Amino acid sequence: MKQKVILLVEDNPDDEELTLMALRKNKITNEVVVVRDGQEALDYLFGTASHAGRDTGNRPEIVLLDMNLPKINGIDVLKRIRSDDRTMTLPVVILTASVEDRDRLAAYRNFANSYIRKPVDFDQFAEAVRQLGLYWLVLNQPSPR
Repeated sequence: MKQKVILLVEDNPDDEELTLMALRKNKITNEVVVVRDGQEALDYLFGTASHAGRDTGNRPEIVLLDMNLPKINGIDVLKRIRSDDRTMTLPVVILTASVEDRDRLAAYRNFANSYIRKPVDFDQFAEAVRQLGLYWLVLNQPSPR
């Protein structure tokens, strides 16, 4: 049985490290693939450019997607994920510092599975990540693809 992969789309190195620390703290040992912009996220998911040749049938179990990304923003990445039959059912959790109602509305209008604001406090953030891992990696029954 293959390990469930987490795709973390995060351009801020500090937020990336905090997320990885929170995963480790909660003993979430899944492989985490980190990409740092929206274009790289799409390349990974669809096996293009630097990720050409990747087995795209081996989808991540969940995508943790930041909103404010270089090259292609999070909402446009989400739209592309939802518009393709290969990825339309892929769970996408927006993990962002944005508190803007318009961002949250845009995420849900484009079928994000969840919208989580990154807490400033590490312990709160670690707890949010623990709950994310428990739900999406253990309890949730994913689409049969």
